[in-house]
Amino acid sequence: MTRWLSDDEQATWRAYLAATSLLSAQLQRELLRDANMPHTYYEILVRLSEAPDRTLRMSDLADAADSSRSRLSHAIARLESQGWVRRESCETDRRGAFAVLTDDGFAALEAAAPGHVETVREFLFDRLTAEQVAQLQTICEAVIAGLRDTDAACATLAPCAELADDATAGEGVGTIRT
Repeated sequence: MTRWLSDDEQATWRAYLAATSLLSAQLQRELLRDANMPHTYYEILVRLSEAPDRTLRMSDLADAADSSRSRLSHAIARLESQGWVRRESCETDRRGAFAVLTDDGFAALEAAAPGHVETVREFLFDRLTAEQVAQLQTICEAVIAGLRDTDAACATLAPCAELADDATAGEGVGTIRT
């Protein structure tokens, strides 16, 4: 039997959808306008900038970015063409590769970061109290944990993985956390 949403749950669900959609669109517009960079690329550069030697194994970067290996590979190819990232082969695994943030990529990230952080602050954190920020983090972590548990279970089922790829095929590189 279907457990329908209560009126309060429905209002919360719709508010969540609107808030995340509007915030994502605002971040995307800001980064494209100010840095000529989609939000997805910004997040990849951030992940690499935080890694030791600005280097991550491609599979680890895909996991950190919540992206498929294929989508990440396409994004890295575009970032390589801009000179922001380079690939290096893995000496211990011929099939493995590393993504390395170049000095030009780090400079592009440094130039984009102040505007991006200001947008995040203006449209999210400046509107919340410290208590609400803590609650939001707790809520998001609970949702993420549940989804990752589902993803882990789903990964063992080939049809489930195929459905996930089909559902996101037209979405570009994939969703990356901010």
